[in-house]
Amino acid sequence: MEKYKDRTLSPGARARDLLEHMTTAEKVGQLNQRLYGFRVCTRSENGLELSEEFCREAQKYGGIGVLYGLYRADPWSGRDYQNGLAGRFAVQAYNLVQEYVITQSRFGIPVLIAEESPHGHQALDGYLLPVNLAVGATWNPKLAGRAVGACARQMKKLGVDLALVSMLDVLRDARWGRCEECFGEDAYLAAQFAREVVGGYRAEGVDVVAKHFAAQGETTGGVNASSARIGERELREIHLPSAYAAVKAGAAGIMAAYNDIDGIPCHNNPWLLGDVLRGEMGFDGIVMADGVAVDRLGFLYNTPAECGAAALSSGVDVSLWDEGFAHLEEALAQGMVSRERLDEAAWRVLKLKFERGLFDAPYLTADGQRCPVPPDSEAYVSGSPEPGKIPQREQNRGSAEYASESLALALESAVLLKNEGGILPLAGAGKRGGDSERKRLRVALTGEIIRDVYALLGDYTPPVRQEFSWSIERGFYEVFARRKDLELVICDRAEKTAECDVTVLVLGGSSSRFGGAEFDINGAAVTGGGGHGLMDCGEGVDLSSLQLPQTQLIFARKVFAAAKRVVTIVTGGRPYALGEIAEQSDALLYAFYPGPVGALALAQLLTGEYAPSGRLPVSLPRSAGQLPVWYNSRISYEAMHYCDEKDGALYSFGSGMGYGDAEYQDIAVRMQEDGVVVSFTVSNPFEWEETAVPMVFLRHRGGSVLPRRAELKAFGKYRLAPGETKRGRLLLPAEAFAVWDSAMRRRVEPGGAVLTVRDGSRVLLETEIRKDCYCAALQTGTGGFL
Repeated sequence: MEKYKDRTLSPGARARDLLEHMTTAEKVGQLNQRLYGFRVCTRSENGLELSEEFCREAQKYGGIGVLYGLYRADPWSGRDYQNGLAGRFAVQAYNLVQEYVITQSRFGIPVLIAEESPHGHQALDGYLLPVNLAVGATWNPKLAGRAVGACARQMKKLGVDLALVSMLDVLRDARWGRCEECFGEDAYLAAQFAREVVGGYRAEGVDVVAKHFAAQGETTGGVNASSARIGERELREIHLPSAYAAVKAGAAGIMAAYNDIDGIPCHNNPWLLGDVLRGEMGFDGIVMADGVAVDRLGFLYNTPAECGAAALSSGVDVSLWDEGFAHLEEALAQGMVSRERLDEAAWRVLKLKFERGLFDAPYLTADGQRCPVPPDSEAYVSGSPEPGKIPQREQNRGSAEYASESLALALESAVLLKNEGGILPLAGAGKRGGDSERKRLRVALTGEIIRDVYALLGDYTPPVRQEFSWSIERGFYEVFARRKDLELVICDRAEKTAECDVTVLVLGGSSSRFGGAEFDINGAAVTGGGGHGLMDCGEGVDLSSLQLPQTQLIFARKVFAAAKRVVTIVTGGRPYALGEIAEQSDALLYAFYPGPVGALALAQLLTGEYAPSGRLPVSLPRSAGQLPVWYNSRISYEAMHYCDEKDGALYSFGSGMGYGDAEYQDIAVRMQEDGVVVSFTVSNPFEWEETAVPMVFLRHRGGSVLPRRAELKAFGKYRLAPGETKRGRLLLPAEAFAVWDSAMRRRVEPGGAVLTVRDGSRVLLETEIRKDCYCAALQTGTGGFL
């Protein structure tokens, strides 16, 4: 009996039995992800057609292991609503692809579908969220987990098995174009979001490939895919915690990063992918290559076969668009790689397919349910629209209810950094008990990007239906329309703002690829030193300066000269240097790309319908030449000064405020068996909702390693109704007090620590904890990875 057909056996046992029946070519086929999925199925007058390249690939290997980006739509893929897989074509394409792969396999092995989902599914009508940097600014990981669940539910109905999600990169250089894909500059903050995001996808039946492993956010000079010139301690302290959190949360895959670490490429690093990832972290899923990264090992090896063998031997299981893995049969015959390693990688892929139930129900019904046999093609037509039309069940897509998760993230992600004279919320005197009959406030709205939907969406964004995505202008019109005390005036000329009481100036760049960008073989934007308009962020768009676009700076100066009072909103995918803007503005609100309904959120925040609660997940520098300005640098950085610049960040990590300060009382620090507990009472004395975001930092004293100035170890978020009081409790577990010592052992060292409790820029408590006061659990060390 062929045991792999026995559903009572474990996925691993079924995969191992199937592996024994397969040829070398069939095993190699399971490891290849050479194809650009958006090219394999095209629409024509005759319906859907599979490409010759796809058919040849499936025939050559007796199947296909993983297919990337079947649904991907964007300027690089060339797929839009006219030629892409929208409406009824999506599920039809999935079944057509799956059926062909299965029929080409002697054992009926189905294909895994992998799709990009950095901030929502990168597909036509994909549910989109604010970018990761905005999500990090919410300081609300639980909300992030719920929000990605909305994306996962949609992806599951399209048969997506693997969501490729950025979550492992930590933002250490603001010049890097991929800043927006990070949750922030702090390892602990990133790890909390990584855990919840993986859990959010898995709860809805979609597995995650977490990317990128490791230290891609370190960079050299902010340049993408450049060297991480760091030692093992920096790697472990800053760049590995998010990966460990993703692994423990059940990530099915980890994607290796483009960069090298101290000269060793991540795709050619058996210590990183083997000893650390599989050994110390206990990861048992698949390791996926990044796009064409295996072939980039040609800097070290002479042939594609050598590149493929090196990556496979180092721990990469599945390729992406490269030629190296297509030569693994040759590499095996020449002794470049062991058969045991080839079998191990193939077993991991097959095991994942059994775990996902693909062998038993590989097809989709018209409504996205799994089924064991291909449905009749006529079943797709009923109730399925033509491309460009919205299904009846999605007619509410334009409403806030449909986009509730995205809107909730946008509302909580905006960071209020300045509010001089209480100018915000606009027309707020009535809300705060003032004269409800005050005159109508004329509010000017101006800025280069106020009509550009894509300027709010970030990189890796599909084409969006304009009627279901809000520009700043449209969002403000809708919100202001329900306020009798506010009059919105659109001003395209700076001089016209003088006629209004308050001016809302919107500044920011863009990661939009819809303005005629050119692309590299891996989809990264290709830019040169001559400038590229508003596109100043995204993969391949690294900057030497952190200034806003020059045209906007010139326009802003004119507005500041003409307007009575200015509220500045800055949108973007990275920290900008905003010294002049911050100084001239009466209020400053920072919104990392807030997504398709972000404009509604910003208008609600300015008008007081919702109070700001975001906190910076990354420090804002005064200039690019000042970098790095991380809050958690070693204390040796205290000696760093520039004679032509002020010390420190313009706004440091964790900065942010509401329209009033929540009041903290009874803050206490208590040692107990499982760690240290910080408890407190927090109250809202105002007549509007406010939010408290307490943060607990440690600074180690003594020991063998130079300590950091501060390290985030715990945080919480408490929404408070008017007059409400809540009790809070934050636990610092034993491992929070451990360090990687001079011998690279994880343990608690003598010397104690300084514990600081903050909310935004307010220091609420600072106290010293002596080592001899630690509980027994801390005295003995932790012994764990973290």
